[in-house]
Amino acid sequence: MPLAELHLHIEGTLEPELIFALAERNGIELPYADLAELRARYEFTDLQSFLDLYYANMAVLQTEADFADMTRAYLARAAAAGVRHAEIMLDPQAHISRGVPLATCVNGVASVLAVSEEEFGITTLLIAAFLRDLSEESALEVLEALIAMNAPIAGIGLDSAEVGNPPSKFKRLFARAGEAGLRKIAHAGEEGPPSYIVEALDLLGVDRIDHGIRCMEDPDLVERLVEERVPLTVCPLSNVRLRAVDKLADHPLPAMLAAGLNVSVNSDDPAYFGGYVDDNFAQLEQVTGLSEFDRVRLAAHSIGSSFASEERKAELLAELSG
Repeated sequence: MPLAELHLHIEGTLEPELIFALAERNGIELPYADLAELRARYEFTDLQSFLDLYYANMAVLQTEADFADMTRAYLARAAAAGVRHAEIMLDPQAHISRGVPLATCVNGVASVLAVSEEEFGITTLLIAAFLRDLSEESALEVLEALIAMNAPIAGIGLDSAEVGNPPSKFKRLFARAGEAGLRKIAHAGEEGPPSYIVEALDLLGVDRIDHGIRCMEDPDLVERLVEERVPLTVCPLSNVRLRAVDKLADHPLPAMLAAGLNVSVNSDDPAYFGGYVDDNFAQLEQVTGLSEFDRVRLAAHSIGSSFASEERKAELLAELSG
């Protein structure tokens, strides 16, 4: 089943085996004795406990080749999952802060995305995501540097620790992105309240909301999201792993579909959350009884909500309906 993956952090695809391989290549001593010890740390109590490990493991990413190998590994796995279009987030600030030049991380990822359709049958777009627990000034500096180097980015995003870092903190950043002709997305309503979704729409002018599951707490907001067909990129296994939802059987996705929301299924940080997009679908089918009709509807939502060309969308939707 062809689909688009719209909520994917490339750093979150770093599998334990690749972490050890890159550490060895770069002469980095890891704080884990072996794969088993690293994997034992993948039990998270909340978003912050995940982020601590996520950022620590990035230390192995040092060269363009490292970023390229990570990207190539994701695309190979995504192709096997049926992904035909992917919009991939990169966190440049997380690498600059470690002393990795901006060009190194951008060019490493972009070099593989440039041949992704030819090599993997996946069209791709790169999105620069900004860390909301850092300052807006820091984000603006990086955005200006990306624009100055003519980086091949299609848009910007907003991620990392949501609570206490409302979208309103980044109004100037998103206004500047709009001036530069970039598409805009933001994480909102995962751990943060429904009001963060409203802020992302009204103050940042986003095209898409990443997560958005807490919209279900606000009937008026749900009505608005349905009416405006706002895309919500939902990540079920991620929500369970980060305790935003207690268990998959309690996930609001079926209710969101029933309400007429424009939701899609995505993997977020699949190496950390127990599965790629096909794993998310498989577990939803097993636990919630997700029907074939809804699988196809979710795939169609993903394609329609993407920033792919109209021609590419039509091609994938035709393949899906065929």
